[in-house]
Amino acid sequence: MIKIGDLNNLTVVRRADFGYYLGAGTDNTSDDILLPMKSTLGRGLKIDEEVEAFIYRDSSDRLIATLKKPLAKVGDLAYLKVVDMTAIGSFVEIGLERDILVPFKEENYKLETGRKYLFYIYLDKTGRLAATTFIDQYLYDTDSYEIDDEVEGTVYGIQTNGTLMIAVDDIYRAVILRNENYTSVTPGDRLKVRVQKYYEDGKMDVTARKPRLEERDEVEEQILEYLNKSNGFMTFNDKSSPDDIKKTFKTSKNAFKRALGGLMKSNLIVQNEEGTKLKEVE
Repeated sequence: MIKIGDLNNLTVVRRADFGYYLGAGTDNTSDDILLPMKSTLGRGLKIDEEVEAFIYRDSSDRLIATLKKPLAKVGDLAYLKVVDMTAIGSFVEIGLERDILVPFKEENYKLETGRKYLFYIYLDKTGRLAATTFIDQYLYDTDSYEIDDEVEGTVYGIQTNGTLMIAVDDIYRAVILRNENYTSVTPGDRLKVRVQKYYEDGKMDVTARKPRLEERDEVEEQILEYLNKSNGFMTFNDKSSPDDIKKTFKTSKNAFKRALGGLMKSNLIVQNEEGTKLKEVE
């Protein structure tokens, strides 16, 4: 039985000027599947030779074969680029002659041409390859990572409360709470995060923030750079609003205060009600 949208081991049964025909496992030659010459990767094939071919439908809904390996097959989660927007949906590149459709109803968020997102590949009702951004049901739970392990994941949704939904290693469910990320993030972004804990429902809790000491050192550098570019003075101090701090320094108020404290302890800055300034070198 032919598996559409997947790799199949098929036998070359005849040759034509424009390619080869692969046997579909039936006695009816009209079921044979065309392998166009342009899809043979330059290989010269022989009758009765077995090949591994990817099978999908062409623009006329006929089964077609290729020896090219696609970027993803049916049942896969894949990080793919949007290459076109049309009246029926978006198209993503899958490494074949034909791009595959993401119907509008399968777009959980607005897609942009040229950007990559995490998709699940499936067959639609007509047997054509299609993709969806509704991927949560195809992800898995795991407890195989150690606390504080650094991992990479793809953002695949943003909840109304600001929590980010992220697929760790593009396989496992995880979330980043709003107060654990201080950068502007949109679906499709890939982030390096740390594992913090596991919830009872199986999801991982991860953070985009660095370990506390590392975070403090990084924010200290940001503050010094900002002061040097601002003639040694800034209106920010440990009384500044969390929103202003987040907007300018992409960090939390607590992390900002820790960094200010570290710089004062190192005798590099002084602060008052007006703000913070570099300490003059004596």
